[in-house]
Amino acid sequence: MQYIKKEVSREQVKELHDRFGCDPLSASVFVRRGITNGHDIMFYLEQDMRYLHTPFLMSSMEDAVDRILTAKDEGEKVLIFGDRDVDGITSTVLLYECLSRMGIDVSWKLPSGNDAYGLSTQTVDEFLTQYGSLIITVDCGISNNDEIAYAAQHGIDVIVVDHHTPPYELPQPAVIVNPKVENEHYPFKDISGCAVVFKLVSALRFAQTELYKQEICLLNVRPLNEAYVIEAVKVLNMTEKERLIETIVPGIVTSITQTRLPDFLQGQQIFVWDSAVQKRQLAKIFGSSVEFNFFDVRDEIAKIIPAVENASLLRIKDMSRILRYQENPVSELDAFFTIFITFIMAKNSSAHPVFAEQEQKDIQLCMLAALADIMPLHNENRIFIKQGLAAVNKGQARAGLSELLVRQNLIGKKIGSIHLSWNIVPLLNAAGRLGQPELSAKLFLSQDPLERSRLADQIIELNKERRQLGNDAWGIAEKQAYDSLEQYDGKLIVVIDERINRGVSGILAARLVQRFNVPAIAATIVDGETVVGSLRTNRGCNATHMLNRFAELFINHGGHTSAAGFSLKKENLEEFKLSLQAYAPLIELDDDTSEIPAVDAELPASYMKPELLSLIDMMEPYGEKNPPLIFLVKKVRLIAAEVIGKTERQHLKLTFDCGKIKWPAIYWGAAERLNRDFKLRDTVNVIFHIERNCFNGMEIPQMNIIDMEQSDTQEVNK
Repeated sequence: MQYIKKEVSREQVKELHDRFGCDPLSASVFVRRGITNGHDIMFYLEQDMRYLHTPFLMSSMEDAVDRILTAKDEGEKVLIFGDRDVDGITSTVLLYECLSRMGIDVSWKLPSGNDAYGLSTQTVDEFLTQYGSLIITVDCGISNNDEIAYAAQHGIDVIVVDHHTPPYELPQPAVIVNPKVENEHYPFKDISGCAVVFKLVSALRFAQTELYKQEICLLNVRPLNEAYVIEAVKVLNMTEKERLIETIVPGIVTSITQTRLPDFLQGQQIFVWDSAVQKRQLAKIFGSSVEFNFFDVRDEIAKIIPAVENASLLRIKDMSRILRYQENPVSELDAFFTIFITFIMAKNSSAHPVFAEQEQKDIQLCMLAALADIMPLHNENRIFIKQGLAAVNKGQARAGLSELLVRQNLIGKKIGSIHLSWNIVPLLNAAGRLGQPELSAKLFLSQDPLERSRLADQIIELNKERRQLGNDAWGIAEKQAYDSLEQYDGKLIVVIDERINRGVSGILAARLVQRFNVPAIAATIVDGETVVGSLRTNRGCNATHMLNRFAELFINHGGHTSAAGFSLKKENLEEFKLSLQAYAPLIELDDDTSEIPAVDAELPASYMKPELLSLIDMMEPYGEKNPPLIFLVKKVRLIAAEVIGKTERQHLKLTFDCGKIKWPAIYWGAAERLNRDFKLRDTVNVIFHIERNCFNGMEIPQMNIIDMEQSDTQEVNK
């Protein structure tokens, strides 16, 4: 039995236990997975919206907000143009709902039928006939240079809200909101297109408050030995814009003009914490003749956050949950800034309760988009999904999603990210893949329960059709794939066949990667003129970098690290294939260890208790870059075994004696191993996941076996 189990340092485990209050098992899992930075751990231990990054950290966010507010004030017509996949659909729905509530004259459009990806000049022309003046692209647009220039020539402004890897030359003129743009300092790049839209919507809501564009300076003075430290930070739209630190020794510095303070504070609203203390300290530095005009916010903040009443900034620094995750030394000014931002958010939620209600629905769209676009489940992606799952599991699933949950028999079960990835995302994608993405959008937008029910049924039927098309495509592709491996140096599969439905090319490429363990291209020919295809990669191969090598052959192309798409004229197809053959030997693929399970923790039998579910839940959501936890337990006795299943490949239903707890288990497709590799009453070593088995309203933890062997068998621990 092969497995990988990294050695972990006891010191690292103890440090995480002491610093963050993790139990030793959780701390060891974090260390083994390389999650040791406080900022990274924060997104596993916390799920409050306060931990999301401020939208105005995106450099063009204010420009986008101002242009939309102008459209509102001037009564302009606005068009939202999205993409046909789940990310594009949810992005479109989220922004449309927001702009509609703001009273903006807004419409939306998604590519349908055989429409190409991205904004087209035809769409621009159609919008011109409606006297429209602002187009907002969502989950697309970053590569539409020609179309955006064409729109500008006809007097239409464009805001690009996207998350795809930008081309070398950005579209102009346009306001571009994309965390992946060069020199963009947003702290996390790998959010979905819908999440970028969520940031825009959050910024638009903030713009409806009194603090939008208000320049504020937070000031704090503290003693340091024989000197004083004056710290100040400029805050605009909940972001830090500039910081000043002056260390002053009274008697050496005799005038405020000898410092940088006058220039820094000029024109600012100055807020302090405990004005009486601040005035005394400033008087000791500069004398009583120097007057500062500032406002004491301590009492105002305490009305919203009672826990800080009468607390010093030093005390608040120790109290702050956010600051305990910071790796760098934390100052009193950091505490002031953190509590001030928390105060602003809490005050706005109190003043605008409808925003919080809308946000709960919006976050569910971000959840679906993150899972559908296979975003890495790190950083704020975890909060998007945690918050979305929390709402769904409270019975507060938004309209549209609830209809699909009913049809997939998920109501009443504790739903995790895997349930949505396998049962809901494919349904929403099916409509887009088969040229009808508007069905999924209308499902979310419709106010009529009967219409939503009808749309949900249509989407279910389209998914059945999509599955059949996928099976048909596999029958076409499998033989071509074997031949392709020889043509492309064993490092790439290229399947191009006009019988493949364009809507399943991505699924087919992903299935080819899974089957042959190399990057794969699946493409079809649309209307006898255009080759439309999908590329999926693995083992460290970058999809967008690969396609960029052939950019001159494409009509358009783009995507992410492991998934991309392209289109080209049929007349360029042979040159494309020859270029791929020449390039294939240069492809560098990482060694594959995907089949060897990486054990997160070896558990003594006495640790095998239902309470392990709390660890499972803490590490949720699972998916890209955060696979389900894998455990190893040794020398447990197999006390029950039953063969189940009526198909050709049968399964095992097992029970293990783990001391006080008798653990049920399922071992899929392993019936032939019983009485061959192990038998009843054997003592065995087991590698497994833990999951919930819901039956008749009861929830029972069970083991999902990955591998097992008799305990006296020689095992391989890499």
